Amino acid sequence: MTKPHVHLITCDEYPHLEADDEGLLDALAERGVDPKIVSWTDNSVDWDSAKANVVRSVRNYATQRDAYIKWAKSVPRLLNQPDVQEWNSNKHYLFEMEKMGLKIVPTTWLDPGHKLSKHQIHNRFPAHGEFVVKPAISSGGRAMGRYSAIDSKHRVAALEHCMHLLSSGEPVMIQRYIESVDVHGETSMVYVNGILSHSVSKRAMLHPAQSPQDEIQDEVVTARKACSEDWIRGEEIRMVVHNFIRKRLGHDDLLLFNRIDIIEDGAGGYYVMEISMIDTNLYLKEVPGALDTFADAITMRAFW
Repeated sequence: MTKPHVHLITCDEYPHLEADDEGLLDALAERGVDPKIVSWTDNSVDWDSAKANVVRSVRNYATQRDAYIKWAKSVPRLLNQPDVQEWNSNKHYLFEMEKMGLKIVPTTWLDPGHKLSKHQIHNRFPAHGEFVVKPAISSGGRAMGRYSAIDSKHRVAALEHCMHLLSSGEPVMIQRYIESVDVHGETSMVYVNGILSHSVSKRAMLHPAQSPQDEIQDEVVTARKACSEDWIRGEEIRMVVHNFIRKRLGHDDLLLFNRIDIIEDGAGGYYVMEISMIDTNLYLKEVPGALDTFADAITMRAFW
C-alpha cells in the first residue's frame, strides 16, 4: 500500500520546521504517512500529489499577503482551507466578530485609504494609560509597540509608528493595554480537529515603551490542563467563529488547528486577543501528548 503524501508548508525564511514542530516528521512517518517539508513559494512542488497540505511556518505571509492568498486559493486540500486563511490573515476579523458578540480589547482601526493627517491620528490615541500600536496584518508579533498615553515622547514615537505603517499601505490597530495581563498573563487554548487539546498560560511580552520590533521577545509559557473555564470560554468563542465561517462559506468547516488567545478583562470576564489559524505556534512541545494529538489529526486527514 502506498503511503499518503503530506506537505508540511514553511517559507524560504524558515525552511525547516520550527522548534515547536520538532518530531512531527517522525510522528507522521510512524503513522504510515510520507511527510515532506516544502516552501509555499517553491514552484517545483506538486501540490496535487499530497493528500493534505498543512501550513506550518509561513511567517512571511503578512508581508506578501496578496501573493500568499492567491497561492492558497490554488492549492488543493490546504489546511486550514483558503477562505479561512484569507479572513484570518487580517485582524479586522475581530471587528466583524465583535459585532457577532465577541468581546475584544477596545480598538481603534486606521486604514491607509482614509488618508488621515498626523493630527487626526494623534487624536485617536487614548488620553490616559498605555496603548499598543500594531499592524492588522502580521505574523509573530511583527512591528508591535507599547506606549504611554501621558508621555509626550511616547506619543511622538507612537505617531511615527502609525505613520510608517500607514505609509507602507498597512492597516493599523491601536489598542488599550490591559493591565490585568501583567498579573494574569494570557491564555492560549489550542484546538485540533475542533476539539480542545490543551491550554497554556503566557506571561506578558511587550515591555513599556518598547520600540517596534520585527519579532517580539521570547514568551514565557506554562503548560497546564484545560480547565472547565477554558472549555466554557472556548466554546463561546468557537460558536462565533463557526457562525462567521458559515456566513462566509454557506456551510461550516472542520478546522485542522485553531488557537484562541484571551486575557482577563479585570472584571471577571475576558477579551479575545486573537484567533490564529495560519502561522501559529501550537505549543506542541510544552504539553505532553500534544504532538501526538496533532500528528493523529493530520494522519486522519491524509487517509480520508
